[in-house]
Amino acid sequence: MDSLTQPNPNPTTEPQDSSLRPILVGIVIVGIVVGILAMIFRAEQKKPAPPPAYAANLKFSDLKTSAAQNFVGATVSYLDGAITNTGDKTVIHAEVQVTFKDDMGQMAQREELPIRVLRTGGPYDEAVDLNLSPLAPGQSEPFRLTFENISAQWNHAYPDLQITQVNTK
Repeated sequence: MDSLTQPNPNPTTEPQDSSLRPILVGIVIVGIVVGILAMIFRAEQKKPAPPPAYAANLKFSDLKTSAAQNFVGATVSYLDGAITNTGDKTVIHAEVQVTFKDDMGQMAQREELPIRVLRTGGPYDEAVDLNLSPLAPGQSEPFRLTFENISAQWNHAYPDLQITQVNTK
């Protein structure tokens, strides 16, 4: 019983664990990850490309918006108009960037879509790609852009249209 009250003749001192080392390692790892992510996102930001040279020869007119419900009850929006080729080449494909703005004039939504011309002659108008119905020099055709979803922030003014790609022959 005396051994419980007597001090140990060979005391061993254990070094105290330093909790500072794991904290520093964690801070360094987080810093490295944040640095890598910052470099990745900075590299992804690119300046918008200028429109193709032939895009100046394609003119939009008679724009109209409309909406309809599809067979599942969702609203589909349309932008119809006419596109005219004022150049000297036949257009076989074109894409347009459509920018919808909010009440403050800022971008609410941006989409890039192929221009589809309307073919009539059946029970309903059919929007087809320009490669199936090319736009000859001096020719004007009705077109339709279809949007499955438009932002609720849209101010319902006509969106800005900018041609981003043109293929000619």
